[in-house]
Amino acid sequence: MKGLVKLNQMLTDLTRSNHHTQSLSLFVLAHSSFTPDHYTLSAALTAAANARYVTFGTQLHAHAVRTGLWAHSHVANSLLSLYAKAHDLASVERAFTEIRYPDVYSWTTLLSACAKLAPVTHALQLFDQIPKRHVAVWNAVITGCADKGHEGLAFNLFRDMQKMGIKADKFTFATMLSLCSLELLDYGRHVHSVVIKSGILDWTSVVNSLITMYFKCGCVVDACEVFEEAEEGGKCDYVTYNAMIDGFASEERSEDAFLMFRDMQKGCYGPTEVTFVSVMSSCSCLRAGCQAQAQAIKMGLVGCVAVNNAMMTMYSGSGEVYEVRDIFERMEERDVVSWNIMVSMLLQENLEEEAILSYLKMRREGIEPDEFTYGSLLVATDSLQVVEMIHSLLCKSGLVKIEVLNVLVSAYCRHGEIKCAFQIFSGVPYKNLISWNSIISGFLMNGHPLQGLEQFSALLRSQIKPNAYSLSLVLSICSSMSAMSHGKQLHGYILRHEFSSEISLGNALVTMYAKCGSLDWALRVFDAMVERDTISWNAIISAYAQHGRGKEAVSCFEAMQTTPGIKPDQTTFTSVLSACSHAGLVDDGASIFYTMVKVYRILPSVDHFSCLVDLLGRSGYLDEAETVIKNGYLGAHSNMCWSMFSACAAHGNLKLGRTVARLLLERDNDNPSVHVLLSNICAAAGQWEEAANLRDMMREFGTTKQPGCSWIRT
Repeated sequence: MKGLVKLNQMLTDLTRSNHHTQSLSLFVLAHSSFTPDHYTLSAALTAAANARYVTFGTQLHAHAVRTGLWAHSHVANSLLSLYAKAHDLASVERAFTEIRYPDVYSWTTLLSACAKLAPVTHALQLFDQIPKRHVAVWNAVITGCADKGHEGLAFNLFRDMQKMGIKADKFTFATMLSLCSLELLDYGRHVHSVVIKSGILDWTSVVNSLITMYFKCGCVVDACEVFEEAEEGGKCDYVTYNAMIDGFASEERSEDAFLMFRDMQKGCYGPTEVTFVSVMSSCSCLRAGCQAQAQAIKMGLVGCVAVNNAMMTMYSGSGEVYEVRDIFERMEERDVVSWNIMVSMLLQENLEEEAILSYLKMRREGIEPDEFTYGSLLVATDSLQVVEMIHSLLCKSGLVKIEVLNVLVSAYCRHGEIKCAFQIFSGVPYKNLISWNSIISGFLMNGHPLQGLEQFSALLRSQIKPNAYSLSLVLSICSSMSAMSHGKQLHGYILRHEFSSEISLGNALVTMYAKCGSLDWALRVFDAMVERDTISWNAIISAYAQHGRGKEAVSCFEAMQTTPGIKPDQTTFTSVLSACSHAGLVDDGASIFYTMVKVYRILPSVDHFSCLVDLLGRSGYLDEAETVIKNGYLGAHSNMCWSMFSACAAHGNLKLGRTVARLLLERDNDNPSVHVLLSNICAAAGQWEEAANLRDMMREFGTTKQPGCSWIRT
């Protein structure tokens, strides 16, 4: 009997110290000498669950049924945990039904499994059936909703919990704090005050959650204050330091992260795997990252999967493809994160085929892809076939996380399959703001602006509030439809809901009013902007160009050059050169082109040359325009040739017109516009016979120019 008690203690100690394989080996070795009791079996099942040895666990399950040990609650609960960690919901539910008197742990394990492996609605239905809702049960359903991206549901459940007088514990507060992003900073501060009143601030885990929450909200000063108070009160542990290092890393303050790493070493807390993961993941300086890597190797952590993953992330961020491959190939053990980093890096390097092969190899090695794997592939792939394949796999695997569905909607939109995208969007039970933005963007992208407006109206009717990106999308829709009445309503919404300080929305409003024909309103918005960026100046210059106000566009460009912190970019020069072209400002255009190349060192693009050719051609400088095309080897660009061809027609240059027409017909022999315009040039030059021949040729080949029409009512 004493020997069995000692065995049970050894099994428990090994399992608690994460030596699961050794624990199971000891169980197998001792099985021939001892008859396992319910404690022995429970410890072995826990080890099998943590090590994901499902086959061994099912054998233990059979043994428990044969010996009757299944009747003990902790054996039954260990079995539930085994199947839950194996992502086998059917087995969890089947095992649960066999428990005669389920306790809190039984219900919590079942509820957690349902929340993780099934739609949230299924978990909520189960939650309603639970007779006694202990705080652990509430934590399970709140965490489940949070993990699935249903923050609103999680907050509602937390409020219900408080109304029913259930006292939240450290796990509840940790989950709620993890949900507080920048938009919910006030709520996070409220939870902080409740934590202080409840006396739970003495728990180090809550301190760590507060630090993480403040960093997540971008409040670095608040996070540091919480850390300093905890340090003075002796409430810090190695997790606290890790939270600070990770927080600095998330704010891209790699120097502060590295200094905190050194402070941790000076204190009594040795760095852990998590520490090295945070430090190496944050290192913008490869040299500092390599120092951390060397120390991790000295500490014998080179075999740790998480540390190797962090090394891969560090080298991947620096573009060191060879180093990433080398670490990956040398890893004895890889998890889903290792494969995700590899797939993501290959996609960043535009090696889509290799990324797909890595994904297939990952499946062959028995690693189940997660939402990040599928998300990376969906974001990067240019193949609709790959998108459809991933969609099919997601349906089969039951991976219906909101983040993956949002990326899937965007992928279908990007490939022009708006019907599929809308079908998926409509099937999402609990949509978040990204879901709405994705479908609105999709309708805009695919030429369905009215449907985009309808979805925005539906968003406003929901409990979710639009953000600056949502509003900028709808302003783009208004621009594309020239719907100034809708645009003005949106402008009012922006002012009422304190979005007026958003530079991106100011820029979008300038563009919208300009495209809807109201230069005055575009100028009003531009003048009212407290802060402007390069895009703001580009928008107003483009507005002047669209309205034929070339001189004002040039003046605006000159004012932009003298504005501190603002530097013209390629788009700026395209807009101002276009304005010069339409206004016939040859000297200004030539000077601006020279400034672009010589002062700002911007390599001219086809668009810049096209504007220059159009400017010279419109003003009758055809020889100069032809020289620009020849010297820039730009004859292959049809828009350049069309600019020249139009100039030839305007100025009656038949010789050059014939040359340009030949270039255009080599590219598109069936284009009737070429024949029509060349015929007009010939007629204007008195070459009636050639003009007639061109018309006869068009009739002979059945080529006709479709007559234009206007839907504008006068």
